[in-house]
Amino acid sequence: MQQQRMTIQFQAIATVHSPFQDRVGMPIQPTGAEGIQGTVEVLPEFAPGLQDLEGFSHLILIYHLHQIQNSQLTVVPFLDTETRGVFATRSPARPNPIGLSIVQLLRRDENILHIVNVDMLDGTPVLDIKPYIPDFDPRTEVKMGWVEQAKGQVVNRKSDDRFL
Repeated sequence: MQQQRMTIQFQAIATVHSPFQDRVGMPIQPTGAEGIQGTVEVLPEFAPGLQDLEGFSHLILIYHLHQIQNSQLTVVPFLDTETRGVFATRSPARPNPIGLSIVQLLRRDENILHIVNVDMLDGTPVLDIKPYIPDFDPRTEVKMGWVEQAKGQVVNRKSDDRFL
């Protein structure tokens, strides 16, 4: 059975405001962005969907990597010097440039979410917001593939120009 490509369209529901104007030098994951604050400005028509969100300490943001112009099926990830399959990495140069970050929610002011541990570029379009619920995703026996050799390095690693 042969699969057909399907075109899927999404609309942004919000925009991230962060101190990062340039992709070079940004944290590569939220764990490397500890203490960095930003906001998520939710479009007014989606603001009713924020009801009850302030009861959660962390959010999962799903967003469009809007400045990625090309995709690659093999990449040299930020935490390595060897070429890896893109699906075995968190590289932004993906066939569908979708990012995911778990951030801490500090507070909500109407349609503005104040967040911390921001690893996103200023102006990043948000596709969805979900509450982080540890009971839904606990995993105790985890294998990290090639990333095992880079364990702990993400905190100090910054992005460079390899995916510009």
